[in-house]
Amino acid sequence: MKKIGLTGGIGSGKTFVGNILEKMNYPVYYSDQRAKIIMNTNPIIKKELLKLFGPESYNNEGIDREFLASKIFTNPELRKKINNLVHPIVRDDFQTWSEQYHDHKLLFNEAAILFETGAYKSFDAVILVCAPEDLKIERLLKRDGDTKEELRLKMKTQWTDDQKMALTPYYIINDGIRSIENQIEQVVEIIGS
Repeated sequence: MKKIGLTGGIGSGKTFVGNILEKMNYPVYYSDQRAKIIMNTNPIIKKELLKLFGPESYNNEGIDREFLASKIFTNPELRKKINNLVHPIVRDDFQTWSEQYHDHKLLFNEAAILFETGAYKSFDAVILVCAPEDLKIERLLKRDGDTKEELRLKMKTQWTDDQKMALTPYYIINDGIRSIENQIEQVVEIIGS
């Protein structure tokens, strides 16, 4: 079994690509979704977040993601602390999850910052989903309700597509023009052979 990273900047469409891979019968682990669950249920993480940010870090629904985002996107040190706290636990969760798919040829881990954290090195291959910045912003304005300035600030915390492309030969251009399905099929065929 090959473990494949699936990454891309915010608004690139990596979750959309993950959904297509699932329709093609490939198992896909969504790191960001699992991180939300883990941040609400893991007692170590909850304790540390409360210590770092106080009671505002949780509300009636669980983790207050907007509150946390307002703190970490403007403070690289805090962002690093959160990543160092959450990412190892999410990686362990992925390993446990992947054991149930030992009979699959390929499985995928969709995660936003595989390159930035160095986690890409633990995969057999990494597929990068790229999109033009204007299109990313357009998608995110519809999805998140942030302002353009807030979105650009979030984007600056991640590497550029060019920086990431230097580390993987496998990428999908999600520009609304090229067929995503055809690109996925071609990349998966190369990686799976």
